[in-house]
Amino acid sequence: MSQSTTNNTRITILERFRGPPTSGHGGYVSGRFAAFADLTTDDSAEVTLRSPIPLDQSMSVLFDDDNPRNYQIQDRDTLIAEVRAARLSLEVPDPPDWAQTRAAESRSAALMPNINPLLPGQQGFHPICFCCGPEHPEGLHIFVAPVDRQVSAIWETKTEWGDDAGKLPQALLWTALDCPGQYAFLAEGIRTGLLGRMTAKVLTTPRAGSSLQVTAWTIAIEGKKHLAGSALFDDQQTLLAYATTLWIGRQPLRL
Repeated sequence: MSQSTTNNTRITILERFRGPPTSGHGGYVSGRFAAFADLTTDDSAEVTLRSPIPLDQSMSVLFDDDNPRNYQIQDRDTLIAEVRAARLSLEVPDPPDWAQTRAAESRSAALMPNINPLLPGQQGFHPICFCCGPEHPEGLHIFVAPVDRQVSAIWETKTEWGDDAGKLPQALLWTALDCPGQYAFLAEGIRTGLLGRMTAKVLTTPRAGSSLQVTAWTIAIEGKKHLAGSALFDDQQTLLAYATTLWIGRQPLRL
């Protein structure tokens, strides 16, 4: 790969956009990294995470001179992520009933106390995660729960999250499509490791302040690799975006 940094493109992930306590949220950073991709209308962006994402630290975007649709994110000499244009083919199941989804939220593993043995005395599987952490004061607070062979949640977005056109930023859509995939496996009694790759396609960008439905389901397990699908719908249950998330590794589960 012949790399170029002639445009001196850099990116910083702020501390509030964390997933693990000391690393960037996989979905959020993937959405931010994907923003540099030169995509056609048929393309999706595929982001492969190679190292923990540093917070509050400037990183380089290194483009491939031989293929400008491919690039890397680096922190000094450490490869953080690889990004490329891809075609995502995904069969998205119909979303569960909206009212049943609302009623199920209280059963979400994201709200259970002491569910994570690594974090005793805290609420939720990832208490301060930007997406699913109930203890994150600025988080999205997406609490999926099992409904009709999937996991699902109603996501109440805020108008202040909107861009200049009043739309939700793409990085927030990627965020919402991330954690639910892990909870889909958790609903089957499997605690996966960290996000390794995410591929997403946004069909329609919703307005900030709208009520949205997020769903996820398991697809396959191959060795240490756990593949899930996720989707985003509006309040009429029209498909807005979808993704696959690949989780690496498996950890002991104690519920």
